[in-house]
Amino acid sequence: MAADRVFSALGTDTITMSQENSVGFVTPQRAYFNEPLKLKSGAELPRFELVFETYGTLNSERSNAVLVCHALSGSHHVAGRYADDPENVGWWNNLVGPGKALDTRKFFVVGVNNLGGCYGSTGPLSLNPETGKRYGAAFPLVTVEDWVAAQARLADHLGVRTWAAVIGGSLGGMQALEWSLQFPDRIRHAMVIASAPKLSAQNIAFNEVARQAIISDPDFHGGDYAEHGVVPTRGLRLARMIGHITYLSDTQMAEKFGRQLRHGEHKFSYEVDFEIESYLRYQGDKFAAFFDANTYLMTTKALDYFDPAYDFDGNLAAALARAKASFFVAGFSTDWRFAPARSREIVFALLHNRLHVVYAEIDCSAGHDSFLLDDAHYHALLRAYLENIAT
Repeated sequence: MAADRVFSALGTDTITMSQENSVGFVTPQRAYFNEPLKLKSGAELPRFELVFETYGTLNSERSNAVLVCHALSGSHHVAGRYADDPENVGWWNNLVGPGKALDTRKFFVVGVNNLGGCYGSTGPLSLNPETGKRYGAAFPLVTVEDWVAAQARLADHLGVRTWAAVIGGSLGGMQALEWSLQFPDRIRHAMVIASAPKLSAQNIAFNEVARQAIISDPDFHGGDYAEHGVVPTRGLRLARMIGHITYLSDTQMAEKFGRQLRHGEHKFSYEVDFEIESYLRYQGDKFAAFFDANTYLMTTKALDYFDPAYDFDGNLAAALARAKASFFVAGFSTDWRFAPARSREIVFALLHNRLHVVYAEIDCSAGHDSFLLDDAHYHALLRAYLENIAT
């Protein structure tokens, strides 16, 4: 999303489009918070801003609000389109809208760009009020816990005392889980999809390789690349290529690309020979053109640090004893980055605390990215659970 669209987005109206089941044209909004936010690291942000979008109507009881939490490269633009850029469709548009699984005729849906993001919320690209320059490398590390604390401020701003549900996939699922722990009385349902209670050593390793690709880029300049008028494009490109491999399953790669040759024959060079190479380079180039490198570094570290059981000697059941919400937990059969076994860890810890849990293990060939796709069985499960919340 173009930064100028985010920075100028102050409206609150939703314009109805003719497309069936669409929330229509949407306009991002801004919320300003002047009270300091103490971060888990010990650092403090004196003030901050969050960019968000809303879909549907908050009912008179203020009981139908649903928070959608985004994953690593996601944003507040969950559903709908922009009037000046109708091709820019929300990242979960297949799920959110009138008549869809998350039905905006029944729910007031909120999407927010997390603190430290690069879509307009206060982050490394923002001006540091103490220096008048962009934060860059000086922006403090934020964690999943910090995101949830900032989201709670947004809930207060919107007049939402209790979320009907908090839902997210991957890193978004970690936020939904954290909501149930940090604010157990402000969430009725936590929907944790394609997620995990903490990263495995392998996942931390993938994140570190991606970070090193960015940090070792000559244009990184210790994180202050904006002051030099450059972007560590090569590092970002490689980081995204590494990450994208982990989001797909071997089955999906074989089905989409196999060993198809780009030019029908071997070129015997280090240029693109195979279609999968072309695809990864395309994804890397596209990502590097819009995402901020410092945000990428910070977000992967937030993934690494999340571990509710850390302060409970690794006992997840003890960590989740604070939760009061009901839970929907789902994993996907071919997701090897956040395998279903990781979802079951959450389920077992919740059941140990006699909490109400619905668990779904879904057969899908798309790997970790399955939570973003329009799989009929997956959406039917979400619809059924959400309809029970609505009624």
